[in-house]
Amino acid sequence: MAHSFLKAQPWIFSARFDLGFILAPALVVTLAALAWSLSGGAAGETSPWVWLVLVVGVDVAHVYSTLFRTYLDRAELSARPWLYGLTPLLAWLGGCLLYWCGSLVFWRVLAYAAVFHFVRQQYGFMMIYARRERGLPPLFRRIDKTAIYGATLYPLIYWHCHQRQFSWFVEGDFIRLDLPLLATVAGLIYAAILAAYVVKEAALLRRGIGFNLPRNLLLVGTAMSWFIGIVLFDNDLVFTGTNIIAHGIPYIALIWGYGRNQARLQGGRSSFLAPWIANLFTWRAVPVYMAALFCLAYLEEGLWDGFVWREHGSLFGLFGTLPSLGSSDALIWLAPLLAMPQATHYILDAFIWRMQTRDTSWKQVLFAQEPGRS
Repeated sequence: MAHSFLKAQPWIFSARFDLGFILAPALVVTLAALAWSLSGGAAGETSPWVWLVLVVGVDVAHVYSTLFRTYLDRAELSARPWLYGLTPLLAWLGGCLLYWCGSLVFWRVLAYAAVFHFVRQQYGFMMIYARRERGLPPLFRRIDKTAIYGATLYPLIYWHCHQRQFSWFVEGDFIRLDLPLLATVAGLIYAAILAAYVVKEAALLRRGIGFNLPRNLLLVGTAMSWFIGIVLFDNDLVFTGTNIIAHGIPYIALIWGYGRNQARLQGGRSSFLAPWIANLFTWRAVPVYMAALFCLAYLEEGLWDGFVWREHGSLFGLFGTLPSLGSSDALIWLAPLLAMPQATHYILDAFIWRMQTRDTSWKQVLFAQEPGRS
């Protein structure tokens, strides 16, 4: 019975894959944070090696995983050449303009772009897992959307209204609102939204529609990781871990699963720019896939540390010979250039996974459907 229940669920790839790599990360890291706190874990900054694993190995690495969905796919490039050609250029030039207005302006805009990207990823997964729920009252879908937005926006509102011991990118990148009452009101609204969601789920069960396990696990994982990482704990390590793992690992897994489906469906007619790329999307090649992402992320962060931050010399010794530009005017051009992969990732991600689009080819690949099959 349990097997048939799992098999009937609207997984993206499979029950084992989705549970292990898309849904579990947020739940596991949240439970780990709670266990760490209950065991007497001391507050403190993230250690350099933990930072290397989380920020470089997951956060920055997930940015580069987008390459396999975009710039390394010949068919995708030919389908939207203007999008892929102009986005990096406009992201860099826009960044230069922002940095010229002030470094904090640049980081603030980039931080809010990142926040939007993080919020929309959870919304996107929610809609994917709800894709088979047709014929329901429109109110039910609106409750789903409101719940996933509430799970992410309430902690952000709380953050804006209360002083936290962590930042998104740099200190002061979020606008500070001295309005604790706003956070309280937002919390009450959020509680009402969650109550409505529970009532809605009960109504679905009474109608015999069944329980959508992945959609509910996604909401629970999102709500727990964002609340605990931002509201419950005021700790840099907890925030870094819950924020990055809950976001980065599912995205890396999504790209890998997509690439595996693409390689299987296309066979010897792979649209990847090089034939060997398709070979990365096998279980045996996962270490190579992750190593490639890590190397690109390490190079970027090494350049940041050598030219700008000078904070992790023990991790980026080879980059220590680079000239420290500090507050040099050259950063007007260099900082946006180094941030261009992230900015490009944020922009492109808003286009390549849109469910409401006439382009069905990517959906056929994501859900392992042969072209022409519904």
